[in-house]
Amino acid sequence: MNALPSLAVVGLAAAWLFTQDPQAKEAPKEAALQLGNFSVSLNVKDIKASLAFYEKLDFKQVGGNPAQNWVVLQNGSTTIGLFQGMFERNMLTFNPGWNAKKETLKEFEDVRELQAKLKARGLAPTPEADPATDGPAHFMLTDPDGNPILFDQHVPKPKR
Repeated sequence: MNALPSLAVVGLAAAWLFTQDPQAKEAPKEAALQLGNFSVSLNVKDIKASLAFYEKLDFKQVGGNPAQNWVVLQNGSTTIGLFQGMFERNMLTFNPGWNAKKETLKEFEDVRELQAKLKARGLAPTPEADPATDGPAHFMLTDPDGNPILFDQHVPKPKR
């Protein structure tokens, strides 16, 4: 038996090699969006009753003021905001520029950058963050089921 490959196999291999562009590279993948700290913001009927309930689940208040009808609670890495009379529905909230301890990150994706990328993907923020600003800002999206998603940046745009 002949150990040499058949001419057909050699021809196919040569044709494949000839069509390959040695300069061609795989298209770079876009980095995942950096959305920031995540929490669930709950629309509550009675801030005091809700605060007492979540404290029984060992959530601790880390922000807000019940007298102003809002508090932020944490249990480990889980963050919940309780808001009485401030919005109609429960919502997902992302805080660009913060980690889970509400510490400002040195490098992060600014809320206006996130908004521009999401608009380029065909999403329509309402309201929109003003792209001409560089301080704290926010925008909102609504998912297909009507759930609001708030992107709420409390810190200035990072200096680059």
